[in-house]
Amino acid sequence: MASHLSPEFIQKQKERLESEYIKTKKSIEMLREDDPFSDPGYADDNAAVDNDVREQTGHLTIESEIKQLESRLKDITIALQKIEKGTYGFDEKTNEPIPQSRLELVPEARFNVSTS
Repeated sequence: MASHLSPEFIQKQKERLESEYIKTKKSIEMLREDDPFSDPGYADDNAAVDNDVREQTGHLTIESEIKQLESRLKDITIALQKIEKGTYGFDEKTNEPIPQSRLELVPEARFNVSTS
């Protein structure tokens, strides 16, 4: 499958994706550290009900953010694998080229806007 993207653009995207992978992993680690439920003493804590509710809400918010970041991490990993295979920049459903302008905005894009 011949790429519609220049080797220079693909290399730039690879470097960008690798950087985003590292940043996203660090964000996940930081969120896990900030999770009030990550404290080993949490189960023994006899906090007031209002504190408990705040901690529960904080935990749920953090869990949601982590899930979103893990999904992005998966997409970044797939994009990096596609670069290695030579299939980067093609829509997974239609096999049509994804416009370079879209990949510049979302380097881990797996689909064209009309097919996602």
